[in-house]
Amino acid sequence: MRAHAHAKKHYLKKRYFLSRWLSERAKHRTGIEIHPGATIGRHVFIDHGAGVVIGETAIIGDRVMMYHGVTLGGTGKEKGIKRHPTVEHDVIIGSRATILGNVTIGHHSKIGAGAVVLHDIPPYSTAVGVPARIIPHQPDQVHIF
Repeated sequence: MRAHAHAKKHYLKKRYFLSRWLSERAKHRTGIEIHPGATIGRHVFIDHGAGVVIGETAIIGDRVMMYHGVTLGGTGKEKGIKRHPTVEHDVIIGSRATILGNVTIGHHSKIGAGAVVLHDIPPYSTAVGVPARIIPHQPDQVHIF
């Protein structure tokens, strides 16, 4: 994440070539591709990060946990608009989950492994499947982060 912060600093100063070069160098070293324009909160944990892709306008909140192969991608090439997901605080995203477009994953939600999310997920929800659907929680289920 330190490499991303360095690349982001140059991106914000419109030093696009340098920021992309730093981002690409980090990708080759870690297997994690984070666009320098992405906004990443504090205490984000990427476990076994190989294959993780985070797009330019993605926003990731604090204390988010992602497993390998997660994609936070866009659905178009438009410039100047938000094209990538927003992941709010305290979310867990399972292995190989794909979240596409300008959607919001509500705080304290869980996205199951392999899920394909194309619509907003409300807070405190669990989404699974292709396409992702929300499954009901048991009344006594407690989220511990």
